[in-house]
Amino acid sequence: MWPSEWPSSARAIATTIEAAVTSARAADESGFDAATADLAELPADQVTAVLAAIVRELLEIAHPDGLTGDDVRAVLESVVRRAAPWLPRLDAAAVFSALAGALGIDEEAEPDRERTSPQPAAVLLIDYLADLSRTPPDQVVQRAINEIARAETVEMP
Repeated sequence: MWPSEWPSSARAIATTIEAAVTSARAADESGFDAATADLAELPADQVTAVLAAIVRELLEIAHPDGLTGDDVRAVLESVVRRAAPWLPRLDAAAVFSALAGALGIDEEAEPDRERTSPQPAAVLLIDYLADLSRTPPDQVVQRAINEIARAETVEMP
């Protein structure tokens, strides 16, 4: 399904994100746990870059006129409310962290606080925002990986 010219790591990231989003859509806690555990085994920097790019694009599609504070609050509340019934251990702070990271906001206000990985929360954001924007997640995954690959091959002047 994914382009054959992609390196195996990019295909693995795309496949694993797709599996995690599918599990989130089905409210399948065990499938979600398995897929996000698989995601955690992949190169963290690459996974984080892809997840952040996907969340950013979906936010842009869902909010073409810009993102207000009320929009951010509504996204956070909606993601937590949507996932809480089937994912009881959901850490709302991780959802905030994933959203802040995707927006490029450095949130080091509590440096001593133990943080949950934002990757599962980013998947929940992708699930919600893809529905909100009526965008197939696999298309956004492909665009994000292609854009990251393009940016990595552009020579700096």
